[in-house]
Amino acid sequence: MVGFIDFLAHGSGVSNWEFILLCTISFLGSLITASVGLGGGMLTLATMALLMPPAVLIPVHGVVQLGSNFGRALLLYKDIIRTIIPTFLMGTIIGAIVGGQVVVALPVEILQIILSTFILYTVWAPALKAHAFKKFTFAGIGAIGAFTTMFVGATGPLIAPFVIAISNGRKQTVGTHASLMTIHHSFKLIIFGLIGFSFAPYIPIIISLIIFGFGGTYIGKLALDRLPEHVFRAGLKSVLTVMALKLFYDAFSSWL
Repeated sequence: MVGFIDFLAHGSGVSNWEFILLCTISFLGSLITASVGLGGGMLTLATMALLMPPAVLIPVHGVVQLGSNFGRALLLYKDIIRTIIPTFLMGTIIGAIVGGQVVVALPVEILQIILSTFILYTVWAPALKAHAFKKFTFAGIGAIGAFTTMFVGATGPLIAPFVIAISNGRKQTVGTHASLMTIHHSFKLIIFGLIGFSFAPYIPIIISLIIFGFGGTYIGKLALDRLPEHVFRAGLKSVLTVMALKLFYDAFSSWL
């Protein structure tokens, strides 16, 4: 067993115990996201940030999140709001290309503060109304989210308020959000590949984290089926607030 873990962790720069910790967090993070709506990506990112260098963190985390979100979208595919997918896809392509051009030039702290401010506003200001959004609105949302995810990594909270506004119930929220994040992470990985990042040394650990993540997604979906709507909404609002405050803290800590 130890030898097998050695094989999987080899080349990733993490020890056996760190590998086990990452697999556990991937499972728990996917379980949280599938049952509450989001939050698991940030948990996984925060843990990986303690164990991996910054240059590796965002692209590897992106692959893991791609697997987690794709699995969640697959399990909830009947609940996805498909009408917004084409325009969101077009916006994502533009945002990812632009983000790839400036990924090494823009201060991450600035993006963190902008993102956290926006999240707090959308959570605590009067609720966004579905009729305020047209299909083409999601082109802009896709572009801004794809640009930001090249730097911040876990940008689920940026997309979530808009998905909540157009969704009818928690399953639509979770399924649609997962499909949009799958699109984001897919193009992010393409851009990182084009600018020269090598994923090869991290393939074994990536596959392991995706497998554990899918297990968490499956169990989280079972919890989602039994979760009262008002509890889901309150939990989602709490998670968004905590994540926004964490982004604020990270930004000011970096400056200090």
